[in-house]
Amino acid sequence: MSRSWSRTSRVIAGTATALAVLTACGGSGDDSSAAGSKGSDGKPVTITFWGWAKGSKDVVDAFNASHKNIRVKFEEIPSGTAGGYAKISNAVKAGNAPDLVSIEYSSLPEFVSSGALQDIGGEFTEADRGKLLPQAVELTTLGGRTWAVPFDASPQAFFYRKDLFDRYKVEVPTTWDAFRTAAEKVKKADSEARIATFFPDDPTTFEAMAWQAGAQWFKAENDTWKIDTTDAATTKVATYWQGLIDADLVHKNASFSPEWTGSLKNGTTIGYLGASWGAGVLKGTLPEQSGKWAVAPMPSWDGKPASGMLGGTSFAVTKDSRQKAAAVEFAEWMSTTEAGVKARIASGTSSAFPATTALRPVAKQVFDASFYGGQDIYALFEESGAAIGPNWAWGPTTGTTNTAIKDQFGKITKGGPTIADAIRTGHDATVAELTKRGLKVEG
Repeated sequence: MSRSWSRTSRVIAGTATALAVLTACGGSGDDSSAAGSKGSDGKPVTITFWGWAKGSKDVVDAFNASHKNIRVKFEEIPSGTAGGYAKISNAVKAGNAPDLVSIEYSSLPEFVSSGALQDIGGEFTEADRGKLLPQAVELTTLGGRTWAVPFDASPQAFFYRKDLFDRYKVEVPTTWDAFRTAAEKVKKADSEARIATFFPDDPTTFEAMAWQAGAQWFKAENDTWKIDTTDAATTKVATYWQGLIDADLVHKNASFSPEWTGSLKNGTTIGYLGASWGAGVLKGTLPEQSGKWAVAPMPSWDGKPASGMLGGTSFAVTKDSRQKAAAVEFAEWMSTTEAGVKARIASGTSSAFPATTALRPVAKQVFDASFYGGQDIYALFEESGAAIGPNWAWGPTTGTTNTAIKDQFGKITKGGPTIADAIRTGHDATVAELTKRGLKVEG
């Protein structure tokens, strides 16, 4: 695992270093008054925290119950791509942002480049970072500076209704060719049922599959961004999924929508291509189906272990926070302490796969796997994490890229706009945005 992640880290670190705007625009947080205190004289410091991950309120409640020097006020916001990032950005622009926010690794470079965050290197020290996977640290280290506290990793996994796979005599696929065969069998067994769903509202799921296939959309060389979203790997994934959509072998619903949830409840969707955190989502969404689900490695192109990363959370301090030290202390407690991880997973709806490797046995112990028939899902996540592709790196315009792709994904129909068209639109929007920012672009 460390070898694969080490190569990934070098790619990301090199990319970040090449993008001068990341360090030029990001808030330094060097003003000592901005660091804030951790409370004294019996008067606790109060910080605000915005997030959407399952179990967040339980974590805040546990922290407040066990700490006297800091009080955390929590506000649940929509997930990042569902409006959370827009809410954070608008609050930063208005000067009323919270102290601490959840930001996925893929979106962190954009928030840094826009100047929305503070460097927390003075509070999140080398000793603190030493508790975490080096690769997770690299994902939050841009331009040689530290911008967030990593919380988890999110390798891909395939969740499936074991009872229905058995009933329909469908083998769990290990390759994408076998996945299509399985999809055909499911549809034949039940004309209303499908093996999985294509999410038109969530480009990150497609990007994770492109990552798994070996794509590399963003690459920085010297002072130039090289953009390539039409490489062989991405084209292969786009063609494959277009074929599934055209053959009506998968549903096409927005992720976590009432339609998608309803199809899981009534058994017309019997699989979910997600990530490690999806184990808690399904468990919390479908408690009545306990014991009917299982988890398998993500299908790959050659049958060998391979994974991208879908999501992954970090905690960042906004540029206007006056309580940086307190915000980082809370973020570290959530991410690097046994009590913090237990509080999140004990809620029953979180299956966090911590970036703090020493806490993974704790997470495994606390998570009730009876929903998955007692399966050792954390062992599977470890194997999937070890197989994450080494060459993917995120660019500084994730919001622009994904908004353009999402808009086009929603228009995909048989004989109409295609996945390839959507990716091309995302490419063009990305190049235009980078050029607008005065950056050199090739692609």
